[in-house]
Amino acid sequence: MYKDRSSSLATEARGGNVRGELYRDVTDNKKRFEGGIPLLQPPSTSKGLIGREKDRIAAAASKTQTSRNAALEARPTLEKAKYPEDVAAEDSESESEDSDVSASDGEDTSWISWFCGLRGNEFFCEVDDEYIQDDFNLSGLSSQVPYYDYALDLILDVESPSDDMLTEEQNELVESAAEMLYGLIHVRYILTSKGMNAMLEKCKNVDFGRCPRVYCSGQPCLPMGQSDVPRTSTVKIYCPKCEDIYYPRSKYQGNIDGAYFGTTFPHLFLMTYPYIKPSKPTQSYTPRIFGFKLHKSAR
Repeated sequence: MYKDRSSSLATEARGGNVRGELYRDVTDNKKRFEGGIPLLQPPSTSKGLIGREKDRIAAAASKTQTSRNAALEARPTLEKAKYPEDVAAEDSESESEDSDVSASDGEDTSWISWFCGLRGNEFFCEVDDEYIQDDFNLSGLSSQVPYYDYALDLILDVESPSDDMLTEEQNELVESAAEMLYGLIHVRYILTSKGMNAMLEKCKNVDFGRCPRVYCSGQPCLPMGQSDVPRTSTVKIYCPKCEDIYYPRSKYQGNIDGAYFGTTFPHLFLMTYPYIKPSKPTQSYTPRIFGFKLHKSAR
């Protein structure tokens, strides 16, 4: 009670001077009005106080906002961890961004270099011309490939006078036959020492992709086919760590015939270069429900 009385007295004391001044101003103005003297303007104490209060609040709000912005800028940013499957995804995206053109625009670019530089043909290595020119290496292929002679000339960049006699539809058939012939030559070439050496360089560059299995930790894979007969199945990638096969991540590579790599290559390759073969994974996924392992009978 005493505090309330003292506070009210203090308030009246502070406001007394203001009311006294306003009363004197009103009296003076009345006398001046009667005497024809210009009126006095009362002091704008309330407006001045309100203006100063607004300035103080605006300054405090600006200071608070500045401190918040500084705190946000100083907050550390978290970078997303890159896992092997993310790396593989990035490789797949970069492959899809490449244009469907040859590696070089020069006129001296061979058909083999142009073909291997096409998008989706990253699994192929360049076969030596000497290997293709040896008829022994091509034995039995003439009966499997239509337009064999035209296709072989196209692969070796040999111009034939009869090429001008072919229609546009026949030229398309010859190009398709050349791709098939090169694939059948390729599956034989990669089993030779030169061919394996060329595939070794591509394996080191991870041109064949990585294993999508989590516990293989991004193990580089090798291309292979599930059959040696053409047009039976598409190419797959073989993981030497988990010893299983998977689909390539790129849709363009997934359209390649698996017979162009065969069933023998990855296993003969690992026997030739045994230091590349990794140890088998020691971890495997265990299904759990609420932290408890599932019984074998429930799986």
